[in-house]
Amino acid sequence: MTRPPRLDIAGIPQHVVQRGNNRLPCFLDDEDRQRYLQCLRQALLRFGCQLHAYVLMSNHAHLLLTPHEMGALARLMH
Repeated sequence: MTRPPRLDIAGIPQHVVQRGNNRLPCFLDDEDRQRYLQCLRQALLRFGCQLHAYVLMSNHAHLLLTPHEMGALARLMH
């Protein structure tokens, strides 16, 4: 069964979950987490999204963000 299309509407907050492959850890230590956050900050600026909140778990991350224009979320996550 295919996944339904995502809503990517400007100004609407979205809950995004990024998971590691096969539930393997994404972050092994604090250095990994800091590097992820640094890359995320750069991508948010580049693709025009605002981050409201985040949680970094060992094998996944939750992001609450709002795209500023249509298609920004898809570009951010690609």
